[in-house]
Amino acid sequence: MDSIFILLMVLVMIASILLVIIVMAQNPKGGGLSSTFGGASSAQFGVQRTNDFMEKATWTLGAVIIVLILLSVIITGKPSAAPVPVPAKKEAPATQSAAPASTTTPAAQTPAPIK
Repeated sequence: MDSIFILLMVLVMIASILLVIIVMAQNPKGGGLSSTFGGASSAQFGVQRTNDFMEKATWTLGAVIIVLILLSVIITGKPSAAPVPVPAKKEAPATQSAAPASTTTPAAQTPAPIK
Protein backbone atom coordinates (compact mmCIF):
# COMPACT_ATOMS: atom_id res chain seq x y z
CA MET A 1 0.00 0.00 0.00
CA ASP A 2 2.77 2.44 0.91
CA SER A 3 4.76 1.64 -2.22
CA ILE A 4 1.75 2.49 -4.43
CA PHE A 5 1.28 5.79 -2.60
CA ILE A 6 4.97 6.64 -2.96
CA LEU A 7 4.84 5.78 -6.67
CA LEU A 8 1.80 8.02 -7.17
CA MET A 9 3.45 10.90 -5.31
CA VAL A 10 6.62 10.57 -7.41
CA LEU A 11 4.49 10.63 -10.57
CA VAL A 12 2.66 13.73 -9.29
CA MET A 13 5.98 15.48 -8.67
CA ILE A 14 7.32 14.57 -12.12
CA ALA A 15 4.12 15.75 -13.80
CA SER A 16 4.21 18.98 -11.77
CA ILE A 17 7.79 19.73 -12.79
CA LEU A 18 6.95 19.04 -16.44
CA LEU A 19 3.91 21.31 -16.16
CA VAL A 20 6.03 24.15 -14.79
CA ILE A 21 8.57 23.71 -17.59
CA ILE A 22 5.88 23.70 -20.29
CA VAL A 23 4.10 26.74 -18.86
CA MET A 24 7.37 28.66 -18.62
CA ALA A 25 8.27 27.73 -22.22
CA GLN A 26 5.02 29.03 -23.68
CA ASN A 27 4.94 32.38 -25.43
CA PRO A 28 2.83 35.01 -23.71
CA LYS A 29 -0.52 35.75 -25.34
CA GLY A 30 -0.41 39.32 -24.06
CA GLY A 31 -2.86 41.31 -22.02
CA GLY A 32 -2.04 39.77 -18.65
CA LEU A 33 0.04 41.25 -15.88
CA SER A 34 2.84 42.21 -18.24
CA SER A 35 0.70 44.78 -20.04
CA THR A 36 -0.70 46.08 -16.75
CA PHE A 37 2.76 47.05 -15.51
CA GLY A 38 3.93 48.59 -18.78
CA GLY A 39 5.37 45.53 -20.46
CA ALA A 40 5.40 45.34 -24.23
CA SER A 41 2.47 43.59 -25.85
CA SER A 42 3.07 40.45 -27.86
CA ALA A 43 1.71 42.07 -31.02
CA GLN A 44 4.62 44.54 -31.13
CA PHE A 45 7.23 41.84 -31.43
CA GLY A 46 5.22 39.49 -33.60
CA VAL A 47 5.09 36.62 -31.11
CA GLN A 48 2.90 33.86 -32.48
CA ARG A 49 0.02 32.25 -30.65
CA THR A 50 0.89 29.43 -28.26
CA ASN A 51 1.61 26.22 -30.05
CA ASP A 52 -1.21 23.66 -30.06
CA PHE A 53 1.13 21.01 -28.69
CA MET A 54 2.13 23.17 -25.73
CA GLU A 55 -1.48 24.01 -24.96
CA LYS A 56 -2.59 20.37 -25.15
CA ALA A 57 0.38 19.30 -23.03
CA THR A 58 -0.55 21.86 -20.38
CA TRP A 59 -4.15 20.65 -20.13
CA THR A 60 -3.09 16.99 -20.25
CA LEU A 61 -0.52 17.36 -17.49
CA GLY A 62 -3.01 19.28 -15.35
CA ALA A 63 -5.57 16.51 -15.79
CA VAL A 64 -2.94 13.83 -15.05
CA ILE A 65 -1.99 15.57 -11.81
CA ILE A 66 -5.63 15.78 -10.70
CA VAL A 67 -6.28 12.11 -11.54
CA LEU A 68 -3.14 10.95 -9.74
CA ILE A 69 -4.03 12.93 -6.62
CA LEU A 70 -7.59 11.57 -6.61
CA LEU A 71 -6.23 8.02 -7.01
CA SER A 72 -3.87 8.52 -4.09
CA VAL A 73 -6.73 9.77 -1.92
CA ILE A 74 -8.92 6.81 -2.88
CA ILE A 75 -6.16 4.29 -2.26
CA THR A 76 -5.08 5.70 1.10
CA GLY A 77 -8.63 6.48 2.26
CA LYS A 78 -9.86 2.88 2.29
CA PRO A 79 -10.49 1.48 5.78
CA SER A 80 -8.44 -1.49 6.89
CA ALA A 81 -9.83 -5.00 6.49
CA ALA A 82 -9.89 -5.74 10.23
CA PRO A 83 -12.05 -3.34 12.24
CA VAL A 84 -10.45 -1.78 15.29
CA PRO A 85 -12.08 -3.16 18.47
CA VAL A 86 -13.66 -0.57 20.74
CA PRO A 87 -12.95 -1.15 24.44
CA ALA A 88 -16.03 -1.68 26.61
CA LYS A 89 -16.98 1.18 28.92
CA LYS A 90 -16.52 0.54 32.62
CA GLU A 91 -19.45 1.64 34.76
CA ALA A 92 -18.85 3.50 38.00
CA PRO A 93 -20.05 1.72 41.14
CA ALA A 94 -23.68 2.46 41.95
CA THR A 95 -23.09 3.34 45.60
CA GLN A 96 -20.36 5.64 46.75
CA SER A 97 -19.70 6.98 50.20
CA ALA A 98 -20.81 10.56 50.73
CA ALA A 99 -18.05 13.12 50.69
CA PRO A 100 -17.38 14.80 54.03
CA ALA A 101 -18.69 18.31 54.56
CA SER A 102 -16.47 21.22 53.73
CA THR A 103 -13.78 21.82 56.35
CA THR A 104 -13.21 25.47 55.55
CA THR A 105 -14.49 28.13 57.86
CA PRO A 106 -17.41 30.26 56.72
CA ALA A 107 -16.65 33.71 55.31
CA ALA A 108 -18.24 35.48 58.28
CA GLN A 109 -15.76 33.93 60.74
CA THR A 110 -12.66 34.55 58.65
CA PRO A 111 -10.65 37.46 60.07
CA ALA A 112 -10.16 40.46 57.80
CA PRO A 113 -6.63 41.12 56.60
CA ILE A 114 -4.72 43.93 58.33
CA LYS A 115 -3.75 46.87 56.14
